[in-house]
Amino acid sequence: MGGGKVHQEPIVLVVDFHHARGPEVEFWFCDDGVDPVKKNDWALLPFMALSDGAHASTEDFSYFTLQCKETESSPATSLFGISCTTQLDSDKLINRPAEVTRSTVQKAVVAIINEPRHLGQLREKLSIVTSAWFAQRDFTDTDILQKFWEGLKISLKNEDLHKDEHFGLSLREMIHEFKHQTLVLFKCLLLQPKMLFFGSRCERLCMIQFSLISLIPGLIHNLQDCADPAYDSYAQTVEKPSSLKTSERSSLLAYMGLPLQIFGKGSMFGPYTPLQQLDLLADYGTKSYLVGSTNSLLLQQKDRYSDILINLDEDTVNISSPSLRAALALSAADRRWIDFLTQTINDTWDEAHPAQPKTHGYMGSEEFIRLQFEEYLLALISCVKYHDEINSGGAIKQPANDIEGDPALDFNLDFIEHWRHTPNFALFDKLTSDALLFSVVEPRHPCAGGLGIEDIQRRLAQQVADLHLDERVREGRETLNKHLATGHQKVTTAFNTLWAELEARREAQRKRNEERAKQAAALDTSQSNNHNNNNNDNSKQDSGGPASPPPASPTPSTSGWSFAARKAPAVDLTQAQATVPRLASELREWQTYITSTVASPVSSPTATGTPRASMTSTSHERRSIESSTKDLVMTEMMEMQAQGRRLSDAVLESDPLSSSSHEAGKAPTTSSSG
Repeated sequence: MGGGKVHQEPIVLVVDFHHARGPEVEFWFCDDGVDPVKKNDWALLPFMALSDGAHASTEDFSYFTLQCKETESSPATSLFGISCTTQLDSDKLINRPAEVTRSTVQKAVVAIINEPRHLGQLREKLSIVTSAWFAQRDFTDTDILQKFWEGLKISLKNEDLHKDEHFGLSLREMIHEFKHQTLVLFKCLLLQPKMLFFGSRCERLCMIQFSLISLIPGLIHNLQDCADPAYDSYAQTVEKPSSLKTSERSSLLAYMGLPLQIFGKGSMFGPYTPLQQLDLLADYGTKSYLVGSTNSLLLQQKDRYSDILINLDEDTVNISSPSLRAALALSAADRRWIDFLTQTINDTWDEAHPAQPKTHGYMGSEEFIRLQFEEYLLALISCVKYHDEINSGGAIKQPANDIEGDPALDFNLDFIEHWRHTPNFALFDKLTSDALLFSVVEPRHPCAGGLGIEDIQRRLAQQVADLHLDERVREGRETLNKHLATGHQKVTTAFNTLWAELEARREAQRKRNEERAKQAAALDTSQSNNHNNNNNDNSKQDSGGPASPPPASPTPSTSGWSFAARKAPAVDLTQAQATVPRLASELREWQTYITSTVASPVSSPTATGTPRASMTSTSHERRSIESSTKDLVMTEMMEMQAQGRRLSDAVLESDPLSSSSHEAGKAPTTSSSG
């Protein structure tokens, strides 16, 4: 087992965001009373505690690593920090300091410990303490933080917390989101490239990285060198196992060369890495790392800072190196194995409780997933050792079960060749140089075998499921129904509008007919009065009475006629004669309007995006409208023509002069010349 572990008492700090100076450590609680920031040169701690984008949420968590400098009593080691960031309106403060000038106050309560296995339970406690401290609305009262620090020192000494070492790290969610890419990330971790995780949610960003490294058995307990690429205490102090107890899991794993030391010299692990730490990533001594960032600026320089980029917001994995992409290609056996695991997760998935299977059984549980990856890794190690033995040219002892061919082919030989050139493989090979591991673990892929019909069917089924055809068909059906309803509504609205306009026209025509009837009645009354007056005048002339005075201004055209002495009728013949052309004009206007209305489409479904099915559904209504409208037009035209004829006859009967003038034409002129 590795040595170099240092017991470090927990530290509690408060980081405040100052409006002018930015994030800074406000106060702390520790055993020696010495400022830990100055003691260990933690200048970047405030930026790690207050992550980019933390102001956008009411509560956010950040996980990070810190270097603990070497002292006389202990070597240099790595510490692990967790921060809970919360905000409060400045107006709600009981004692508002003068330096608080913004509308909100943002602070982070930070806890620093020496082993990450306690982070799961610590996260829940830190959330409760931070909420209670902010609920006081008085940041000068730090008694609750003092008690939290004292209780934390006692609880971390309880070894029972070892059973909750994976609390909060949901492997089910990772496999459910990334599917077969989960195995790609696992194998990529063994190759020690520059892995960059990006996501807008800091806690999810950090948790998925802890989930990934927890898949390597024992690695979560041996991260003492992960904070700085210069640390390498594990490789210098680890001892080669001299015995094997197959009944003890820890003894078996140690004999098999586990844990693989992913974060040794030249490597680092930073669940959340601020932009201020990019210089360390670009340093020549930093060969590989696993880091996370919430700042999108890194996406613009992904080729510089990453060999593989995992975008959690889009659930994508982007491998920039062609050689790395070939090494991480999954074999048929790999794909069969991860598809089985993914299908098990999907069959037991519960949206309400994604961290546990809906059956509450072992299949699909967190422990089931870890043991599956442990079996896969042990099979990989055994196959590699067997591959070396059969290629060494010496006599080998076959395992109990006969193995045909080279079982390492099922793990992709390109991947194995890349793995051989990594520092973690060099340490593994050193610890297992003379051990026949394939005699302990069978050198066979968990899903060994070539590509079969079942693999193709499963692959096709998975690809069809990834297309989400059911969702697309459902959306298309909903869209079609929506368009049909919209088209029906538009046709109904247009029909109602047309019918209302027709009714309005008919009502207006009825009123005009009533007015014309009144005018005709008044005209008849006036004509009868004129006839009576004329008869009275004639009778007076016959009886020798005084002659009627001549008209005041007789027209020249009628001065030579015998009717020149007759009194002109009181009816306005010009207005009466103009009524007939006006009726004809209105009749033509009415006919033009009805024709244009019927000829125009009621509501074109195609123009509005309605399916063509709605056009056939409205054709019968359109023909019905056209037929009824034509009948109405003919009726109105006949009625208006009859009105015109009656009015013309009334005019002719009232004044024969108006009718005879059209027939005589030039008669007055001829009479004058005679």
